[in-house]
Amino acid sequence: MRTRKYTSVKTLQRSGNFLLIAFALLANAWCFSAYAQERPPGSDAESLLIFARDSNPEYAASRYEADAASERATSSGALPDPKFRTELRDITRMGEQNATLSPSRVGSTKYLVMQDVPWYGKRDLKREIAEFDAQGTQGRVRSTWAELGVRIKSVFAQLYYVHRNERLTQEILDLILRLEKVAQVRYAGGLTAQQDVIRAQVEQSNLRSELITLKNERRLLQARMNALLSRPAEAALAEPERLRPTPAPVKLDYAALEARVRGHNPQLFIDEARVKSAEKNRDLTYRNRFPDFTVGVSPIQYQNSVKEWELMVEINIPLQQGSRRAQERESEAMLSAAKSRRDATANQMLAELSENLAGIDAARQTESLIANSLLPQAELTFSAALAGYENGKVDFATLLDAQRQIRQARRNQIKAQADMQVRLAEIEKLLGEDL
Repeated sequence: MRTRKYTSVKTLQRSGNFLLIAFALLANAWCFSAYAQERPPGSDAESLLIFARDSNPEYAASRYEADAASERATSSGALPDPKFRTELRDITRMGEQNATLSPSRVGSTKYLVMQDVPWYGKRDLKREIAEFDAQGTQGRVRSTWAELGVRIKSVFAQLYYVHRNERLTQEILDLILRLEKVAQVRYAGGLTAQQDVIRAQVEQSNLRSELITLKNERRLLQARMNALLSRPAEAALAEPERLRPTPAPVKLDYAALEARVRGHNPQLFIDEARVKSAEKNRDLTYRNRFPDFTVGVSPIQYQNSVKEWELMVEINIPLQQGSRRAQERESEAMLSAAKSRRDATANQMLAELSENLAGIDAARQTESLIANSLLPQAELTFSAALAGYENGKVDFATLLDAQRQIRQARRNQIKAQADMQVRLAEIEKLLGEDL
């Protein structure tokens, strides 16, 4: 009996431990989920784009407009509503009674139901025009998102540049503080002039002033980013951690990208929809040479029974040929204008594509030159200058110049990386999609 009791106690203990472990794991998972939800966006461009897709009101407005246009296209080809007319005839029965409005007491009552019927093909053309207009609004949705995306990507690249530049400036400031101590030690030993210490302090003041400028610029960029995300201007953003990878040069071939621009550019899509809509509008204008009809049926009531039926057909006579010819010439001119605008847009888009490809290539070469040549040379120069200063062979001004070369090389390297991101964002805007 004791053995069984002991075994049951151990089982209960094990069960309790298992429950505690499970509870701890669930609590950790909940805390991690809550942290992930509360963590502000901004560490990379992708998180910002995901946030903007759900929150930006301008993009939401364009989607609502596209939904409205698609509903408008559904109703554009429908027949007009029928019309109903009632006529009370001889309401005094040739003077035999007082005027009355009762259908059973007047001489006769005529009921007329009419339906307007456009000429064959006009309804289809109106529906097709509305459908192409709806396609144009869909293109505007894509254009709005492409414009919003390039602004978010560009501001993120600037934030990354300012953040990295701020860190670099702080690192250089720490280095200057160490150099000041070296200068103080040499000055205390009578190996250098007090001017070296003063120069180090002046350099520190300049760097602190630059840090203030960079922090202010970062706040301005964060406010701009929050505006794009439809968040309060002072809302927190995560520090930018990484840039998007730059595509390999083989993916930036002009001929291949030109074909993608012609096939996917949102503005060209809008212009193409306008051309098609103008073509259908021209066809509809020429169809207006033919008349429209109104058909109707009319039962006639005498006292309490219907004793007569009438049918009617009404036709409009297109006699105003001068105004119709003017409308036709207007539709032809509008079609030509739409085609010219499409061609102008294509030329502009391809010119921007070539410009941004050249910018990416230049920034890539600059970054490669700095990383492989200029920056190693500047670091060697600084190391040699530092050793020479400690040995009394180089003055402090030469040491500061060597340090500034390293700083400028690193700054230019970060700037080249940010420039590539901005150029890449512009190309993706032209493509209407990510590379």
